[in-house]
Amino acid sequence: MTNSDFSPPYANVLGVRVSAVDLKLAVDLCDRWIKSSMGHGYISATGVHGVMEAHRNPDVRRALNRAVMNVPDGMPMSWVGHFQGFRKMDRVFGPDLMMAMCRLSAERGFRNFLYGGKPGVAARLRETLQRKIPGLQVVGTHTPPFRNLTVDEEREVLAKVWESRPHIIWVGLSTPKQERFMAQYADQFQVPLMFGVGAAFDYHTGAIRDCSPWIKRAGLQWLHRLMQDPKLWKRYARSNPAFLWHIAMQLLRFRQYPSGLEPASIGSLHLVKFP
Repeated sequence: MTNSDFSPPYANVLGVRVSAVDLKLAVDLCDRWIKSSMGHGYISATGVHGVMEAHRNPDVRRALNRAVMNVPDGMPMSWVGHFQGFRKMDRVFGPDLMMAMCRLSAERGFRNFLYGGKPGVAARLRETLQRKIPGLQVVGTHTPPFRNLTVDEEREVLAKVWESRPHIIWVGLSTPKQERFMAQYADQFQVPLMFGVGAAFDYHTGAIRDCSPWIKRAGLQWLHRLMQDPKLWKRYARSNPAFLWHIAMQLLRFRQYPSGLEPASIGSLHLVKFP
């Protein structure tokens, strides 16, 4: 099998390559990637916030466009994909992807490592996941500081990962911190896949309440989240109107956004997109 077997086509969302997948296809591709030992890569659950961070910062855009997949974490990503002809593209919510991959991990024997969250969250998440999914192997956890790692801290986490030899690292940091982290460390960790899943740690430990499916399908989960955490109003006030304006300009062809033409390489791994 070639690398192109693992890279789905993508929608161009303001220059970010958002993979034209649904949850089932995303899980299947991840399964095949890990079993086939294709290399060391990372996957990001990307929504409006991530796309707008990439729109403002070329470094974030490069980190996203060098991912194995950017799954469409939000209905706006799917709607743009539908407009561009990807009719089967559907929302892949980060916490849903995490739960689906953990269930698959229990079946396949994949080892998981949890990186991120506030103090104590990763340990609680390990207990929660292993209680819900019998047979799931969570071989390590690490709670990093809210800053860049020092040299000694970097050595510590690298030693933890190398000793536990996971197939998957779950990264629960905020965007764009987690994308930068994965881009920097994917090759050093020597792990088949890292997943940037944002607030999934808090969803699965109950710190954030999930919402009804109809709210998600209507593209209003951000409002449900805002009601739980009003401090997010600045993020949504800054990102949501700007996204609507810029994506309208793109879809109406008043603006063009190259979809990350720099080589999408992670260490020695080179990704190939379908034409």
